[in-house]
Amino acid sequence: MAEKTDINRRDFLKIASAAGTGLAIGFYLPFKNKILAADSASGIPFSPNAWITVRPDNIVTIAVDESEMGQGVWTALPMIIAEEMELDWSKIQVIQAPVDKDRFGNQGTGGSASVRSSWEKLRKAGAVAKEMLLEAAARKWSVPKQDCYGENGLVLNRVNGKKLSYGDLSITASGLKIPDNVILKDPQDFRIIGRNIPRTDTPLKVNGTAEYAMDVDLPNMVHAFIIRCPIFGGKLQKVNDAKAKRVPGVLDIFEVENGIAVVGASTWAALQGRKTLDITWDKGPNKDLDNESIAKYFKKKSEKKGAVGRNDGNARKALKKTENIIEAVYKVPFQAHATMEPMNCVVDVQDHRCRIWAPTQFPHSAKKQAAEITGLPMDKVEIYVTFLGGGFGRRAFNDFINDGLEVSMHMGRPVKLIWMREDDMRHDYYRPASRHILKGGLSETGETIAWTHKVVAPSILFGQMFKYPVPFKDKLDVIALAGAKELAYSIPNIRVEYKSANTDVPVGWWRSVYDSQNAYANECFVDELAFGADQDPVEYRLKMLENSPRSAGVLKMASRKAGWGRRLSEDIFQGVSCHGSFGSYVAQIAEVSVQKDGSIKVHRVVCAVDCGQVVNPSIVEAQMESSIVYGLSATLNGEITIEKGGVAQSNFHEFEVLRIDKMPQVEVHIVNSKEQPGGVGEPGLPPIAPAVANAVFAATGKRIRKLPIRPSDLRS
Repeated sequence: MAEKTDINRRDFLKIASAAGTGLAIGFYLPFKNKILAADSASGIPFSPNAWITVRPDNIVTIAVDESEMGQGVWTALPMIIAEEMELDWSKIQVIQAPVDKDRFGNQGTGGSASVRSSWEKLRKAGAVAKEMLLEAAARKWSVPKQDCYGENGLVLNRVNGKKLSYGDLSITASGLKIPDNVILKDPQDFRIIGRNIPRTDTPLKVNGTAEYAMDVDLPNMVHAFIIRCPIFGGKLQKVNDAKAKRVPGVLDIFEVENGIAVVGASTWAALQGRKTLDITWDKGPNKDLDNESIAKYFKKKSEKKGAVGRNDGNARKALKKTENIIEAVYKVPFQAHATMEPMNCVVDVQDHRCRIWAPTQFPHSAKKQAAEITGLPMDKVEIYVTFLGGGFGRRAFNDFINDGLEVSMHMGRPVKLIWMREDDMRHDYYRPASRHILKGGLSETGETIAWTHKVVAPSILFGQMFKYPVPFKDKLDVIALAGAKELAYSIPNIRVEYKSANTDVPVGWWRSVYDSQNAYANECFVDELAFGADQDPVEYRLKMLENSPRSAGVLKMASRKAGWGRRLSEDIFQGVSCHGSFGSYVAQIAEVSVQKDGSIKVHRVVCAVDCGQVVNPSIVEAQMESSIVYGLSATLNGEITIEKGGVAQSNFHEFEVLRIDKMPQVEVHIVNSKEQPGGVGEPGLPPIAPAVANAVFAATGKRIRKLPIRPSDLRS
C-alpha cells in the first residue's frame, strides 16, 4: 500500500534561479541520515552532493554521489527517483555529483550500500519534486491538487484531461513551499522499479566518451611513476640516477614519502627513466617475512584465548558431554584486488587551488587528505570522480592520490600519475589471510548441538591503515567476525571468537571482505557435520534454518532450480552453500568435475538471491555473475604469497584470474520480495568457494580446507 511519510525541513532544499532555469531539489546522502539545508540568513552556501534538476526543456538531471565502478549506481539510483517522480526515463540525464565540503560527513561508496542506504531518501526526494510540480499545475489551472496526477514527465488533470509537462511547470514549482509530507507509491504500482532498464553508463563506455582519469589531459602536464621498496616496511637507502637523467624526456627524479618519483614529458619517457635507476633499499625488519613464518604466527595465535563475539548457551560444556565431535581447521591466503584499471590520477596543485581527477571510492577522504598535504582550505580542493575501472574496496584507499599531490607540488605543474601493474600487485591493501578453528558436536540422532569457531586474522580496523587509539572491548573486531557471529543456523550452543594476528602486510577491504573467508569455513564445516550425521547436505541445512526463512528460501530455490540430488553424468558432482551478508541472502549450487591430474572444472553454478525489493533485475543478475567470477578466481587460482618480506606475484601470469574458457554456465534466480533492498555487489561472492569445495568432496572424498584449490591437492 502507499505510504505517507513526513518530510524533515532539514531534509530538502529547494532553490530557484533568478534566471528562471527551473526546479532543483537538493539533498545529502547518506551522512548518518542528516540532510542539511542552506540557511540564507547565515550565509551558508548550498553545496549538495546529490540533487534533481528539472529544466524548462523537460530534461531532468539526476546527480549521483556514489562512484560508478561497474555496479550500476548510475542507473539504479536514478530509477528510484524516477519512479516516485513519475519521470519520462528517456528524458533523464545522469551526472556525477561534486564532492561535499567537509560539513556533512564522509561521501564514499562501499559495503554494497548504495541502494539500501539511499532507498528511503531517494524515494522521498522524487516524491517531494512531484508534489511541488502537482501544486504548480493546480495553481495554473486553479483546481484542487487532488485533481492532478503525474505520469511520464507530465501533470494531467483528472477532470478535463489537460496536460502540462514538468518543464512547463518547473519555474512555477521552484517558487513553492516544500510540502510537510508526501505519499510514497505502493510497490504494486511501480512502473520503473523492477524493470530491466539498460544502464546509463553503457553507451558512454561503448562509444568511448566515458571519462577515466587516464583520459584527462591538462596543459603543461607531466607524467610520473613512483618506485616503492619491494619489502614491507623498507625504505630508500640510496639511488644512482645518472643514467635515468640522460634518458630523453626525463624531467626530474626525486624522493617522495613512498619511494622515488620519476617524472617525464611523456609516460614512455618516465617509464624508460624508471628502468635505468640503480636503487639500494634498506630492507628493514621484515626482510625475512614469508608465508611459512606467517602461518606459524597464526597457529600460535590460535592457541590463545580470543575475544568473544557470540556466546549462545554453553558450547564448551556441550562439547564435553558429546562423544561425536568433528574438528577442522581452514586456511585462506592474502588476496589482491587486481582491478583491471591500475591506480592512477591527475593532480594539479596551484597556489590558490588544487584539482584532482581520480577513480576513488572515497572522494571526501581524498579531499581531506589533499587539504592536509597542500595546506589549502577544503573549499579550494576540487575532486572530480571519474568512472572506476573496478574497485572492490581497493580504491577506498587514496594512497595513489597522495603520490600525485607530492609530485605536482614538487614540479609546480599538473601531473598524470599511473601505477604499473607490478606496482598495483605488490603494493595493494590485501584481503587478510586467516585461520579458522571449528568444532561441532553431534547428538546421537545427528543434530548439531554445539558449534565453536575461532577466527584468527589480521584486523583491518586495528591494523596499519586505521590505527585507532582505543580498540573495541577486549580487542574484539566485530567486522572480522562478519558472517561468523551471524551464523544463521539454529544451534543451541554457539561460541564465536576472534584473535587478532596483525602482520606488516597491509590489509584492506576486499569484495565481501571477511564474509568471503568466514562463509567458506562455515559452509564447508556444515557439510562435514552433515556427512558425520549421514544426512543430505541440503536437508541438514534446512532443518537448522527454521528460524531463518529468507536463508531457507534461497536454499530451497537454488536446490529446486539445480535439480539437487538428480543423477548427473558419471564425473560431475554437486556442492551446496548458503550465506547472508550485506542485507541479502544467497544460496549456490556448483556442479564440478575433477580430472585425473587434479584439475577442477566448474560446469554450472545455480544461484538464488533474496535481496529484498529489486530495483533493476539485470543489475542484480550481473552482480551475482560478477561475484561468482571474482570468487572463483580466488577459489581456484588467486593467492598472494609473501617471500623475503614482499609479495612474490607481479602480474596476471602469477596471480591468475578466471579465464574465459574456464567460465561456468551461471543461472541467477531472484526471489520476489517486498523487503527493504539489500546489497548485491558483494553477497554473491561468499557462497561460491564452499559450494565448489563441497562439490570437490562429493567427487573425490577429499576435504578442501585450504584455498586456493590446487591440482596437487587432489592428485591420487
